[in-house]
Amino acid sequence: MKNKKIDVAIVGVSGYTGLELIKILINHPNFNITYVSNSEGGVNITELHPMLNGVCDFEVQKADALDIAKVSELVFLALPHKTAMGFAKQLLAKDLKVVDLSADYRLELELYEKHYCPHEDKENLPLSVYGLPEFYKDDIKKAKLVANPGCYPTASLLALIPFVKYMDENQSIFIDAKSGISGAGKKLSELTSFVTVSENMFAYNPLKHRHTPEIVEKVELIEGKNLKVNFVPSLIPVTRGMLVSIFATLNQTINAKEVLREFYKDEEFIRVVDKPVNIKNTSGTNYCDIFVEQDGNDIFINSSIDNLLRGASSQAVVNANLMSGLDENVGINKLAYAP
Repeated sequence: MKNKKIDVAIVGVSGYTGLELIKILINHPNFNITYVSNSEGGVNITELHPMLNGVCDFEVQKADALDIAKVSELVFLALPHKTAMGFAKQLLAKDLKVVDLSADYRLELELYEKHYCPHEDKENLPLSVYGLPEFYKDDIKKAKLVANPGCYPTASLLALIPFVKYMDENQSIFIDAKSGISGAGKKLSELTSFVTVSENMFAYNPLKHRHTPEIVEKVELIEGKNLKVNFVPSLIPVTRGMLVSIFATLNQTINAKEVLREFYKDEEFIRVVDKPVNIKNTSGTNYCDIFVEQDGNDIFINSSIDNLLRGASSQAVVNANLMSGLDENVGINKLAYAP
């Protein structure tokens, strides 16, 4: 299997996550891109992303599940929620493997419909596996459908989970999550215009963001604790990167640094660091850097990821590697975009 070429398709190549998928997969030793598409088709990939001129020369198709099934074994869906489940349902019926980067299969049914929209693929929803390899690796290896987590839940859960068993359930947890502007996607809006974001920082949807229930649900599923989470996202004036700061209260005395190192001692893409994290060190990589400090029973946990890679596209390829019987690190960049 490790020398086999696996034909893959990308649906939704117009956006940043689609671009990042192409950048990873064109150099992947086992995955062979056979189909790239968006909602319209009829253009060359270099028209959508001029940076790929001289690198690859894909003709972008108008997305069609039947055509995809003829040329691919595994499909990456870089589509908005609701749109993704319509494609996933058709692809799974053709016995293809799917990595979905939208929110459509991340939550249990009732919670999804409360925060998004009516679900159109209730048959496959229970079969999906949440794509955080550190917690679901064995399940991902056997999965036909992986729900790739987004950037906020990824950075938050990786920092939070090692300490959940020691946390005081009577005290709220506060998550301050700062994202680069690319996390808002390519679509133009007042919120993401240069005048709004340049030399500026601001919170949005504080305490009401729909990633909050996702974080709460996964904490309960993984660790069996129902915690009160206060999640506040902010946009910061950088292109890419995510910085998460978590403030919580412990219910017992622990050595937090030892707990963190022991928890992730066998995880290739987690780096436990001795100083507060920064976004430059993880930019361009699949790493999540995590730092912890404590004062008595008060704990501060600090994580950073690349929102477009560990928070989307490189994590999707790691999941696809595992689904295909490959080592998780195949084709994954480890060198940060620095300086």
